[in-house]
Amino acid sequence: MKIRVFWIGKTGDGNLARLVSDYASRIERFLPLEIIEAKEPRVHDAKRIDSESEKILASLDSSDRMVLLDPVGKEWTSPQFAQMVARHMREDPRRLTFVIGGFNGVSAAVKKRADVVWSLSPLTFTHDLCRVLLLEQIYRALSTIHNHPYSR
Repeated sequence: MKIRVFWIGKTGDGNLARLVSDYASRIERFLPLEIIEAKEPRVHDAKRIDSESEKILASLDSSDRMVLLDPVGKEWTSPQFAQMVARHMREDPRRLTFVIGGFNGVSAAVKKRADVVWSLSPLTFTHDLCRVLLLEQIYRALSTIHNHPYSR
């Protein structure tokens, strides 16, 4: 199995970028990880969401299982998230792709394409911090699945 993570723009905060890199290397001890950082569109109006959403949809294969991070999505505990990942690893041959849209959100087409819409928390985080939290939760889930002491 391979995990993909897609987000718009580069991680601007150097400290958080180092954490992204650290968690990515930890995840790769368990399985392949691909991080796609799509270039931010130059438009800063209503067309921005459409432009970002086109990039998201173009990056997906039709067979990808897409998990969209969205503030109004389903909330999971860390053990529930680990169960979802484990079930996917056992039962679903599709590539698991996590998507963090732009700061204005995503189009209805992206939400419709999502197999799962997931909320990290009812709290609001910066996009850079969401990247770190997502990768940490993926690493925590894989640690739980493989009985690695990190998850305890």
